[in-house]
Amino acid sequence: MNSVAKSLLKPAKHGRAVWLRSRSAHPGKRHLRKLVLGIETSCDDTGAAVVDDAGNVLGEALHCQKDVHLQAGGINPVVAQRLHRENIEQVVNEALNVSGVSVPELAAIATTVKPGLALSLGVGLQYSLNLVNKHQKPFIPIHHMEAHALTIRLTHQLEFPFLVLLLSGGHCILAVAQGVSDFLLLGQSVDIAPGDMLDKVARRLSLRKHPECRSMVGGKAIEHLAQTGNWQQHTFRLPMQRYRNCDFSFTGLQNVVNKTIIQKEKEEGIQEGEILSCVKDIAAAAQHAVAVHIIQRTYRAMLFCTKNSILPSKNATLVVSGGVASNQYIRKGLQTLADANDFAFLCPPPRLCTDNGVMIAWNGIERLRAGLGVLHSTDGICYEPKAPLGIDISKRVEEDSIKVQKLKKKDRMVGILTSSLMK
Repeated sequence: MNSVAKSLLKPAKHGRAVWLRSRSAHPGKRHLRKLVLGIETSCDDTGAAVVDDAGNVLGEALHCQKDVHLQAGGINPVVAQRLHRENIEQVVNEALNVSGVSVPELAAIATTVKPGLALSLGVGLQYSLNLVNKHQKPFIPIHHMEAHALTIRLTHQLEFPFLVLLLSGGHCILAVAQGVSDFLLLGQSVDIAPGDMLDKVARRLSLRKHPECRSMVGGKAIEHLAQTGNWQQHTFRLPMQRYRNCDFSFTGLQNVVNKTIIQKEKEEGIQEGEILSCVKDIAAAAQHAVAVHIIQRTYRAMLFCTKNSILPSKNATLVVSGGVASNQYIRKGLQTLADANDFAFLCPPPRLCTDNGVMIAWNGIERLRAGLGVLHSTDGICYEPKAPLGIDISKRVEEDSIKVQKLKKKDRMVGILTSSLMK
């Protein structure tokens, strides 16, 4: 291992992972277990859950604002704040009632405090601090992306270290999870996230007016139409081809897609807001470009970690989480990439890929076990709309200048998704 990488790497912390269960198998032994209430309000979902230190999900509740924001064509932070305020008490009480747990029985309260929408984070933090102060409970501030990364240890028996790719409407991050609160950041989006880009393309295509997509959020509508579209009808140049790093960029790709939409509207003689006859092909091409860009950068991360002995030479694991991880086309491409490189491939179940209280409570359990970030005084605690994840070694990745080679064509998906992987 080179000296730079060695100086940044810390010994992996090993913890016991457990399987996800909906209820405790031993309710009579609750007094022997540590219970954490998790509260999530980082964006547009109000979530709460009670999880114990054996990995049992005792109770959970979620209020989704999707339908409200769908009508507005995007998330309105002020509206999101109002809806969080209106629903947080009900959501928390429902999670507690389903679990049969009262606040005095909790070992701690864990809450997302970073990153996210400022107005949304503020609601969750204020409500949590009121509970903490009233009942004199320890408080565990949670990094939203750390919670996404560690959810897999609730649902699978996985030890550190592992490579994690976090894909959502607000983030796109490649990192190595070495332990609880111990991450090496390999790369991230330099502008917008893939979920944000797909949502914006969906709005530009007016997919809410499409008869098949009226009840779907943008990214889901793109995925749905792409299933019957032909991505080869439109070739979008991949971003950042000159940069041999693990960073991502989606703004330029969005602009290229928008130019194609404008050109097609002129050709078909229609106005913005009307549905193009080739809408499914454009959706498929946009989704394909996003997938290949993500796969290319993830491939380089695998090679970098292998070269520098950051991950084990055998039985390395790629974990993919976050809302966009639910996209089956992107997930299939990453599965193919992992298989071709002898990596295990793991994703939390779809309901735990999107924002939820379970992942926050579980992150609280992980931190409680490790004795990390458990606060007995909340003086000065505040939310952070922007927050880095781990130690940034992205410059070291770029210095290695690893060339991404073409994968072997083992099946049709590899042939499709890796045709553009050669740099």
